[in-house]
Amino acid sequence: MAAGEEEEGAAAAATATAGAGEGKEAGNGGGYDGKCAFCRIARREEPGTALLPCQYEDLVCFRDIRPGAPHHFLVVPVEHMGNCKTLKAEHIPVVKRMMEVGKAVLQRNNFNDLNDVRMGFHWPPFCSISHLHLHVLAPASQLGFLSRLVYRINSYWFITAEQLIERLQTENAAS
Repeated sequence: MAAGEEEEGAAAAATATAGAGEGKEAGNGGGYDGKCAFCRIARREEPGTALLPCQYEDLVCFRDIRPGAPHHFLVVPVEHMGNCKTLKAEHIPVVKRMMEVGKAVLQRNNFNDLNDVRMGFHWPPFCSISHLHLHVLAPASQLGFLSRLVYRINSYWFITAEQLIERLQTENAAS
């Protein structure tokens, strides 16, 4: 697991700058980007990635290929959306639905201690893929050393879903 975490961190750092400008911005209508791995996964064009049951048609959920915890899922909008930094207050409902999906998939996998969960987003430029994706990790108490760094709360590179919602609400109130 440590090697995978190192690869994820290295991949994120190496591709963050290159991937930051790809795809469409969140507020610009979304759509499909054939170069985006998550767009292809969401449209079932990647046969190696199994989609998990999801209660919303506009979201998909699947296992992270480099798990940082015993349960590590990604929740992704079907329509291409930019990274979390491109979101506006109007996207708060999407983020909340992504969190609902994350909680539901954990419960379907017999993980019910929702106080031991970490849900969040990598903050640009620390995104390896520029398509919005929520990391759902549990139990957070069992994150390995590198995962505790990669998914660290109150860091420059990771923001919890709750922090993102608060930030979007604050930005909306200020404008």
